[in-house]
Amino acid sequence: MILHGKTIMITGCSSGIGAAAARLFAAEGANVVLMARREERLRNLEEEIAENGGTAVVSAGDVVREDDVARTVAMSVERFGRLDGAFNNAGWASPGKLLHETDPAVFDRIMDVNVRGVWNCLRHQIKAMLPDGHGGSIVNTSSVAGVQAPGTGAPYIAAKHAVLGLTRAAAAEYGERHIRVNALVVGSVRTELMDEVLDRAPELEHRFVHRSVQKRMAAPREVAEAAAWLCSERASFVTGAAIAVDGGWTAA
Repeated sequence: MILHGKTIMITGCSSGIGAAAARLFAAEGANVVLMARREERLRNLEEEIAENGGTAVVSAGDVVREDDVARTVAMSVERFGRLDGAFNNAGWASPGKLLHETDPAVFDRIMDVNVRGVWNCLRHQIKAMLPDGHGGSIVNTSSVAGVQAPGTGAPYIAAKHAVLGLTRAAAAEYGERHIRVNALVVGSVRTELMDEVLDRAPELEHRFVHRSVQKRMAAPREVAEAAAWLCSERASFVTGAAIAVDGGWTAA
């Protein structure tokens, strides 16, 4: 069990990659702290993890609200004694439009969730990891849109580039204090949200699949596996990295 005894906070875990990570991290021995807006889904996930012998607690909230993040981090420390890691996976996107056609409200929402949400989490997670010097490992979810401009909309592309900037800055600032910070550059993933998009626009599936040199989308667990490794001591010399989990999208 590569995460045995660690306490790890996961955001955006009511479905998709986050939910897969919660299941995997718990199976690998972690105490998982579940944060997302949909409390009923979190309760169901908590129950599922417990039935499989794992430990999970729920803290429903929105990463955009700093108070929610602060409460979740505090609860992690109060319940388990410390915070060892975090997977900041919460994100939001809307159908991409040309820049001049994009509603400013859409820009604001994308920036709030994808950038301010990560900022809020980093601030409070790092504060919890600093006092006794034990450090920790934080993983942020970026995207192929964080290193390219694949036509997903300017606000989303800008936001995911910003996630990489925050990741590298935090890694540089806190490396000597035993805190590692990395990001996942994620390609197309077969999630519930992706299925909803393809139900509305099935013609997009070919584009998403074609971008991968493996000619398929990832399963959520495949992304979660990379996050689990980064949160573990097996990745002890990895920090400030942008790890591609994209089926070769960026390589091609």
